Amino acid sequence: MVIDFHTHTFPDQMAEKTIAYMEQKGNIKAFIDAKRSTLLRSMSDNGVDMSVVLPIATKPEQEQTINRLSERLNGQDDIVYAGAIHPDCADVEGTLDYIKSIGLFGIKLHPDYQGINFDDERVVELIRQATRRGLYVITHAGMDVAFPDDIHCTPDMVLSVLKQLDGVADNKLILAHMGSYDAPDEVLEKLCGLPVYMDTAAVLDLHPEKCAAIIKKHGADKVLFATDSPWFSQRAYIDLLSSMPLSDDEKEMIFYRNALDILKLG
Repeated sequence: MVIDFHTHTFPDQMAEKTIAYMEQKGNIKAFIDAKRSTLLRSMSDNGVDMSVVLPIATKPEQEQTINRLSERLNGQDDIVYAGAIHPDCADVEGTLDYIKSIGLFGIKLHPDYQGINFDDERVVELIRQATRRGLYVITHAGMDVAFPDDIHCTPDMVLSVLKQLDGVADNKLILAHMGSYDAPDEVLEKLCGLPVYMDTAAVLDLHPEKCAAIIKKHGADKVLFATDSPWFSQRAYIDLLSSMPLSDDEKEMIFYRNALDILKLG
């Protein structure tokens, strides 16, 4: 079984324009378009049993529209959705209660696109309130290719947030991109072994040997298979993880067992 825990889609009428903008801003090329139908085709073609879509609210006024769409689509065709919330949300607790009430498993933050540092007090309080409700919090971690000179979530910021939360968010925080995009040595030094999950999105092809070392040091029970589709190939990432010097048990945890636990589908 394979669960891709980090994907993105956009409504058909927005997908082409949004991806073109992001390609230009980040100087990157998408592997597929970001339509839901295309993700479903990729899943079918490449043996992915379930995908998790992570919407991002870049403005507070986007939250309601995104979350209503996620509520409508969540669980259909083996695609699961996270909720969206912006740190400047006017009613953080009410929005989190709504996300919880409609059955979404967690929320996605992207400090770069939301214009805020991860250790800002607004983010810390948002995480506190979310995890107290049993929601998972997934955040972009490390450099974003669209903002290479201004990193909004560094390993040191993660350490600061965990210290401030004092155990409240233990094992409820998911750091995308193996803890910090394109900074595996710092992850190995500072983050491995902490009570957080990491996902493999967008980094398996960058530093495969370092990724394997992070998995070994951090523990496969706290790592989630992820691609960051539409930016990367689901097939290529399955092959990369399959080829790593990990035991079958470790690969099963990463490919699907950890995800099933988080999604309460096990």
